[in-house]
Amino acid sequence: MNALATPLRANTSGVATLLRFAFLRERFTLPCWLLGAGALITLQSLGSQRFYDTPQKLAQIRETMSASAATIAMGGPTRLLNTIGGEIVFEVFAYLAVVVVLMNMFLVGRHTRSDEETGRAELLRSARVGRWAPAVASIALAGLADIAVVLVVFAAAVGTGLPMAGSLLLGVVTAGVGVTFAGVTAVAAQVFENPRTVYGAVGLALAAAYVARAVGDVGNGVASWTSPIGWGQRSYPYTGDRWWTVLLFAAATAVLTAVAFFLLDRRDFGAGLLPYGTGRATASWALGSPLGLAWRLQRGSLAGWAVGVVALGAAYGSFADSIEDFLTDNPEIAAYLPGGAAQAVDSYLSLAMSIVALLTAAYGVSSVLRARGEETAGRAEPILAAPVSRDRWLASHLTVALAGSVFVLFCGGFGAGLSYGLSIADAVQPLRLTGAALASAPAVWSIVAIATIACGWTPRAAVPLAWSVFAYCAVAALFTTAFDLPDWFDDASPFTHVPRTPLETVTAAPILVVTTIAVAGLAAGFAGFRRRDTGY
Repeated sequence: MNALATPLRANTSGVATLLRFAFLRERFTLPCWLLGAGALITLQSLGSQRFYDTPQKLAQIRETMSASAATIAMGGPTRLLNTIGGEIVFEVFAYLAVVVVLMNMFLVGRHTRSDEETGRAELLRSARVGRWAPAVASIALAGLADIAVVLVVFAAAVGTGLPMAGSLLLGVVTAGVGVTFAGVTAVAAQVFENPRTVYGAVGLALAAAYVARAVGDVGNGVASWTSPIGWGQRSYPYTGDRWWTVLLFAAATAVLTAVAFFLLDRRDFGAGLLPYGTGRATASWALGSPLGLAWRLQRGSLAGWAVGVVALGAAYGSFADSIEDFLTDNPEIAAYLPGGAAQAVDSYLSLAMSIVALLTAAYGVSSVLRARGEETAGRAEPILAAPVSRDRWLASHLTVALAGSVFVLFCGGFGAGLSYGLSIADAVQPLRLTGAALASAPAVWSIVAIATIACGWTPRAAVPLAWSVFAYCAVAALFTTAFDLPDWFDDASPFTHVPRTPLETVTAAPILVVTTIAVAGLAAGFAGFRRRDTGY
């Protein structure tokens, strides 16, 4: 027994210190993730209970949603619609799961693979820190964060009037999805050498879980049992309370964690089990400029965002054909669409294009912050030491962000138009909705400009500032009407000042005004970047 305990203690020495250090590093970001999870539950719970405040209305929505395969694919198993609590889970659980999965992915990835890439882990390992200690500390951090998720979700659900037993189960299975993907991230961190590749692999696993759940819910349900998201939904909070599904999360997490430590012992420090190839002997001509390098660095991210947005657009477009019947059965919801029931389909598509634009703005923010990441990692310094001006280096990343956002908008609009056009046999819809999506480009560029200003003038606070502005715009676009927020709250968002296509006609004046504001913001960001030291 002592022979086994001694190497275990050696491998895990320093875990407590590393865990405290990890909490210190996450003291600002972790509360934001938890606040986001709580806000999702709170807003959906209040909205659903307002819409479906009688058994008759709940029965209507159950009949309408159960008849649409697209709605089931986006929401979950129809059994959830038997109670108001289950309807809330049907509406929000997939989105809540994505938030918690991303939280766990970044917590584990940042304190394992990212620390190895930046050299921080090597510095820590030079002290009395065991080989397993960083991985153990990161998984422990994720586990504690998921316990906090249980408490936040439970408090938000109970605080909005939902039953306690179902609320507790909802919190537990939400955390279960998160901790399972913490295990997935731990495995990916051993297999791949680059943090972006790790995040990409986990993102693909999340997409696969979502698709498997959707296929299972539309079909015979078997595929849903291969997905952690499916396990969470099929625990049926508020409509059956299947507590035994928690064992699936526990078993999956235990197996994934064991595999991660098994692989950790079989790779070199700083490397992955799948190392990078040697690559070409000489660089391609495309890497002969800062723009070519920026494109090379960000092309994978752009492709991921484009695929995700086109899939979401296609899902929204496939539901548009049945929106008139949906609003006829649920007239209360029509009041919260921009054009009401009179222009039901265009109102719905306008809302869908707003969501596509918001996701594109999120891509734009992440693209600008990638430039800031290159700067803080020290990789911008050797480029700026060459005959490359600061303006040219920053402009290369912003070119990718601005042009990439147009491409993502194009993908979202085309995906929605293609699926809607196929459902009604109208070949014009792909072109129409692509144009509708592109009308939001100036507003997206304004968010990119704000992120650029943050990087230029307040670089240390650029990440929270940029994402806070994005979150503000998301709330203004989606919840101003539903929660009777004041007009000025909505007016402060650039998305309010571009046409809500296809519901509204596109005119040149607002497009030019918002574009001018975006250009001015970009210029201000350049001015700030010129005035400060790089890397700080």
